[in-house]
Amino acid sequence: MRKAILAARLGLSCVGLGMAGTSWAQRGPGVAADFTIHDFTFASGETLADLRIHYTTLGQPRRDAGGVVRNAVLVLHGTGGAGTSLIRPYMPLFVPGGLLDTSRFYIIFPDGIGHGGSSKPSDGLHMRFPKYTYDDMVAAQHALLVDGLKVTHLHLIMGTSMGCMHAWIWAERYPPFADGLVPLACAPTEIAGRNRMMRKMIIDDIEQDPAWKGGEYGSVEPREGLRAASGILFLMGSAPLYQQKTAPTRAAADSSILAYLDREVRTLDANDMIYQFDASREYNPSTALDKITAPILAINSADDQINPPELGIVERLVARVRTAKFVLIPISDQTRGHGTHSMPNVWKDVLASFLATLPTY
Repeated sequence: MRKAILAARLGLSCVGLGMAGTSWAQRGPGVAADFTIHDFTFASGETLADLRIHYTTLGQPRRDAGGVVRNAVLVLHGTGGAGTSLIRPYMPLFVPGGLLDTSRFYIIFPDGIGHGGSSKPSDGLHMRFPKYTYDDMVAAQHALLVDGLKVTHLHLIMGTSMGCMHAWIWAERYPPFADGLVPLACAPTEIAGRNRMMRKMIIDDIEQDPAWKGGEYGSVEPREGLRAASGILFLMGSAPLYQQKTAPTRAAADSSILAYLDREVRTLDANDMIYQFDASREYNPSTALDKITAPILAINSADDQINPPELGIVERLVARVRTAKFVLIPISDQTRGHGTHSMPNVWKDVLASFLATLPTY
């Protein structure tokens, strides 16, 4: 892989994290900070003088006699999210006695390029921001760990949706880096078919809104474009069984979706959203699955409309990875379609079995 880092330094500002209803003792010490990568070169050849990667950590690193951190866990978020968006839903894993108890593990939640507190188009460059890809996002994550946090080994990589795809890239690009990987809700192949159509429509809905103005819309977002894009995303990411139960009448359904769209439009930035969904354009780990050596537990749910099981893609590709196992969670009252990736109570038993096979330190 091309050299992405010429120099790096850790940001000076760190702040404590608050979590309503969860004590410090339950989660262990936590900090949020920024890591700056100087002269970052993207796969496109574009550069950014200072690429900021925001991150959050829970717990403390533990080093072996050789100084290598052995208890680090990297948790990667989905499209449009941020590292902290996974802390609350994953809390059952982090509490005392949990599978990733923060008194034992050092949990790292980076915000991907273009997301959360990391560098993104809405910082000011708008559509002049470098056209980043998933490869760039993983390269920045690697720099954060190695150059910023001095972590050269991971016990586990977990990723949801986009983070799931990042996990597959990690497995191929850095085969010995992690003891094990758990990609949740994705497929290790090029994004095509309806998945790609969804992304194309989201981008086009925004860019075809006259209020978008080529990305120079100022403080007035292209609301109609964002509203249409959010509607597409809702249909793909939601679960029919759950939505039928929560909105069993016409009035309830209308009220629910209108409230959802109103909330989404208030919180989204159009340029950031375009970049976020376009970043997957070159993703295709299916061509290098033979490079993977670390054990992998891939988990999808049967009601995931973004990764529908009837395609049989994941089973076919995982069979090519000698160290991988695929688990398809059946539809139930507990699953939430694509969002099942953020419901550890549904899949924690299979995670526990997988973790039991990994090295202990």
